[in-house]
Amino acid sequence: MNPRVIAVKPKSDFTLELKFENGSKGIFDMRPYLTKGVFKELKDPALFMTVKPGYGSIVWKNGQDLCPDTLYLECKKIKHSAAVAST
Repeated sequence: MNPRVIAVKPKSDFTLELKFENGSKGIFDMRPYLTKGVFKELKDPALFMTVKPGYGSIVWKNGQDLCPDTLYLECKKIKHSAAVAST
């Protein structure tokens, strides 16, 4: 099992800065998802910015979420960044 998300910081370019329970950090690009199914709603910047950590993953105000394994495996790992605020 991959580490779970403990913090997320949405960016105006539709990427997410993530912090995982093992201390690693990464950037997850949501742009490829914004043309598909239920994720189309997240093109609205106000809705996109409502993302919060939840259930070891992330969840938006309207209930959309992503698999925590997808987030960990597909994000670009970063070594140094500004602290991700827990929300």
